[in-house]
Amino acid sequence: MFEVLVFVYENYWRGDACPEPEQLGRKLSAQGFDADEIRDALHWLDGLSLATQGVQLTKHADGVSATVSLRSAGDAAIAQSPDSMRVYSSAEQEHIGAECLGFISFLESSGVLPGGMREIVVERAMATPGDPLGLDELKIIVLMVHWSTGVEPDALVLDELCDDTAGRVAH
Repeated sequence: MFEVLVFVYENYWRGDACPEPEQLGRKLSAQGFDADEIRDALHWLDGLSLATQGVQLTKHADGVSATVSLRSAGDAAIAQSPDSMRVYSSAEQEHIGAECLGFISFLESSGVLPGGMREIVVERAMATPGDPLGLDELKIIVLMVHWSTGVEPDALVLDELCDDTAGRVAH
């Protein structure tokens, strides 16, 4: 499934540029992807689309960056406090794994992953098969959430999400 998601990300630079599921399925099939992988990826993308419908983007003056927040049905929603802490359920801890939860925390503390987007990442991570989720798979999920909301991460973050860190040498 993740190979299909990477293909979609690389070929449709924004979520709104992606074709409808039926047409996308035909294109993916023509590229030689397995029917089960295509079905799983389209189902996952449908869930991503539903999850990001509640996202509100406030574009900054530079025209590139934006602040992401969740829209609420009522005006009485309580904003997340800067001192708040996300507590993960035992199911989330088992499925996502310590390494990925640490990476999510890193992205959040770096200002790359606001609370609303973090929740979408966690929800989409929980919708994937496999225990625990691999770090490379989580990075694809983070990229797809950014892709779906139309917010492009800055170049250093994009490099971290796309680069294979296995060959890096610490100095």
